[in-house]
Order: sequence, then structure tokens, then C-alpha cells
Amino acid sequence: MGLVEEVVTVSSAERLPEWSTSDHVPVDELARRQGVAPLSSADDLIEPGLFESDQELEEFLADLYASRRAGMA
Repeated sequence: MGLVEEVVTVSSAERLPEWSTSDHVPVDELARRQGVAPLSSADDLIEPGLFESDQELEEFLADLYASRRAGMA
């Protein structure tokens, strides 16, 4: 089966509000203000003790994978 592309147009769409340029703060500046640094490695995301057991981790992953597959049916 081939990929089917669907195009939807809405003629009565509301316009998004315009952002004030005086309120705009660049992402780099927001990160600096919040003391956030870029990740140097995926290992930076490791949170020791996040799951109490390997079984709890396995149950979480099974639920995650099932929820991702649910939208594909």
C-alpha cells in the first residue's frame, strides 16, 4: 500500500495572536537566566533511583510501548 497524504483546509480559522517583539526573549537568554545548560550526552538524563525495581522499569516500558502502538492500529 502506498502512503496517502490528506490535506485539510479551514477557511474560518482564527488568526493567532501576534507576539509582542518587546516581550521576546531569545532561547539562549532564557536558558542562561534559568541556569540551564545543553546536554553533553544522553547520560545526563540518567536519574538514579527513578524506578524502585527492574520490574517497575519493565512495566513502565511495556506500557510506553503499548501506548505508542495503540495509535498505529
